[in-house]
Amino acid sequence: MSGHSKWAQIKHKKAKTDQARGKAFSKLIRLITVAARQGGGSIENNARLRLAVQKAREMNMPQENIEKAIKKGTGELEGFAYEEVIYEGYGPGGVAIMVEATTDNRNRTTAELRHIFSRYGGSLGESGCVSWVFERQGLISFEKDKVNEEELTLVAIDAGAQDIRTTETTIDVIITPEDFETVKEALEGQGFRYAVAQISMVPKNTVSVEGKQAQQVLDLMEALEEHDDVQEVYANFDIADELMESLKG
Repeated sequence: MSGHSKWAQIKHKKAKTDQARGKAFSKLIRLITVAARQGGGSIENNARLRLAVQKAREMNMPQENIEKAIKKGTGELEGFAYEEVIYEGYGPGGVAIMVEATTDNRNRTTAELRHIFSRYGGSLGESGCVSWVFERQGLISFEKDKVNEEELTLVAIDAGAQDIRTTETTIDVIITPEDFETVKEALEGQGFRYAVAQISMVPKNTVSVEGKQAQQVLDLMEALEEHDDVQEVYANFDIADELMESLKG
């Protein structure tokens, strides 16, 4: 879990830079549009849209942009016809990888992602080849040195969290998707500031990678994340925290 969680935190921090924010806005607009198209434009009645809008607000996206994206999804404004596609494959060392993408050209996206996997020592697989490794759950991740672990655990479990997983540098609260918002609000209400909070594909088991393979895995993850059509990348790699910090600088 440590590699997966640590990567989510690294990605979250990088998204705060001005250059990354522009790309993040573009991806979030797609995410909001698809969520509104599938479940309607009401934030109150569409949990998926509510989470997408919350992400956008955390990135300080202007409200006007959010409203336009919703209207494109509901058909009130014209926009591209995006579809969601899930890709599955393997990284170096047999690491399982799932990619969530939104695209207006599935063939193009598939070809480009296949090239990225191959370039960094991985391979794009068939549908279902690694999905069994993951379970959709809520993930709220904290930097260990910034919270009181005992107090955090008590609040999280009392609010309905399923599990608490710790590493040298992170504390991860695992929750069912249904209880995600309840637990998050309880933690926020007690003053706990998370690094990452999202509905995620959490790996049931992990694969340890070291040395060159560890660097290849991180390079592959970063290349996939950088693709314009990619929304989320999930993997079951485990890299020692000290090694991960040295690799990512």
